Amino acid sequence: MKGQIMSYPLTTNAILEYGNRVFPDQSIISHLPNKTRHQYTFADLYKRCKKLSNALVNTFGVKPGDMIGTFAWNHYQHVELYYAIPGAAAICHTINIRLSEQQIEFIINNSEDKIIFVDASIAPMLEKMASLLVTVEHFVIINASDGFTTTLPNTIQYEDLLKEVSDDFEWIVVDENDACAMCYTSGTTGQPKGALYSHRSTYLHALSIMSPNAGCYDANDTILLIVPQFHVMAWGFPYMCLLAGAAMVLPSLNLQADAIIEMLINEKINKANGVPTIWLGVYEALKKNPPKEKLALQEYLVGGSALPQSLIEGFERDFGVRGVHAWGMTETSPLGSISRLQPKHKKLSVEAQLKIRAKQGIEIPGVELRVVQEDGTIAPRDGKTVGELEIKGAWVIDSYYKTTSREKFSDDGWFKTGDVSTIDADGFMEITDRTKDLIKSGGEWISSVALEIAIMAHDKVMEAAVIAIPNKKWVERPLAGVVLRDKDKKVTPEELIAFLSKNFAKYQIPEHYVFLDEIPKTSVGKFNKKEMRRLYAEGKLSRST
Repeated sequence: MKGQIMSYPLTTNAILEYGNRVFPDQSIISHLPNKTRHQYTFADLYKRCKKLSNALVNTFGVKPGDMIGTFAWNHYQHVELYYAIPGAAAICHTINIRLSEQQIEFIINNSEDKIIFVDASIAPMLEKMASLLVTVEHFVIINASDGFTTTLPNTIQYEDLLKEVSDDFEWIVVDENDACAMCYTSGTTGQPKGALYSHRSTYLHALSIMSPNAGCYDANDTILLIVPQFHVMAWGFPYMCLLAGAAMVLPSLNLQADAIIEMLINEKINKANGVPTIWLGVYEALKKNPPKEKLALQEYLVGGSALPQSLIEGFERDFGVRGVHAWGMTETSPLGSISRLQPKHKKLSVEAQLKIRAKQGIEIPGVELRVVQEDGTIAPRDGKTVGELEIKGAWVIDSYYKTTSREKFSDDGWFKTGDVSTIDADGFMEITDRTKDLIKSGGEWISSVALEIAIMAHDKVMEAAVIAIPNKKWVERPLAGVVLRDKDKKVTPEELIAFLSKNFAKYQIPEHYVFLDEIPKTSVGKFNKKEMRRLYAEGKLSRST
């Protein structure tokens, strides 16, 4: 017997209608690529989304299921695309602008984008490959200045497109299980793979981010969205903010530490997100030039790679700002877990609490986590037994776009993350490494992530990345790439070895160190260990021993 409940499709259209109906006066603030500031309301967003959906259907002839690409920074026009494209029953494909030319060409052709909306400042990147993009019929230019020219074919400027149509438009009816958005993985191994999200998964993901034990957002919040809109739909925040009634601040390409600090102060931002490397830079800049008044910022949510315990501690001690650790992947939309203390932890020491907060945290409502050992058995939740992390849930993909491979899925349907993890008795998950980044030395496994976090706790170190290098005797040994906080304040390998020896066995500690100006980063700001391994193999990473 089924319940007697109305059928109410969970769609992105329903999210936009709710935001317009309940929070019409809430703000979306954009710091645009040309350094100007733009502000309007959720009600303005709603009207312009209606116009844009109208233009897609009646000017361009977009049909349900068509793929529409975006190649753009974080700003209000990109938020409009998040809603207007699905509003036309099409699929919003956010293209990662930091991928290689070959990868960008591949994913545009693989997804069969019909139209691409592109920021004028990065249009030259597409000009180089325009002749190779076989399915693209039109390019729409966003934020073009006077006198802008491009060699892209069949172009129209964004505002000119909207001038031609009215906001009298009915959303094209969709099923909640229809696709609304697609993101590709960063392609660190092989070509990028497409993750196709549904309206339902997007709606439920946004609700879960908003919930108290997860992001804990509401209409009193002003949130800085540092995570790029071209990366996993900005972690779902543009959808969540409309449900929560939270104001959005969008920085476009203004991601330097000083620019972020200026926005934090001037816009009175109380919450933000971003990868750890961004917050390391902000923290260092604040230490060098402390603000005259206490920041309104209460907390920042971090994902993408491990949030060092030293950064959590330092930011809170020096500026009263909480770091909140989360975990997810493109394949999980992305949020899967978040680390907030539970009531039982309040009686623990500050040091013990920090160790818990540095974990990736508990699964959020809507997903399940498990750790699977090499023999295929489920690991006990004891905080010690390691294995590969697997996940299933309401916004986890069940296959990749245009592929039939089941390599990343277990026989009973769980997604294999490739993360080596533990889960403790309280349900807190901790990633100890990626399977491909583990170091096997003399038959013993060494966690590169644990070493990185420990090295970054040294007061002279800003960043550290650890890779395996060949060794005749031990097969592999760890090499640490280190970026100093201050180039004038040196640290020797011997000092780092002594520092690590307090918490690591001798065989786990790197003997090899290379001091770098910066550590290579991936397109989404993670340490690029693949690039470090390549540089080492080519003899371009000299080492100190």
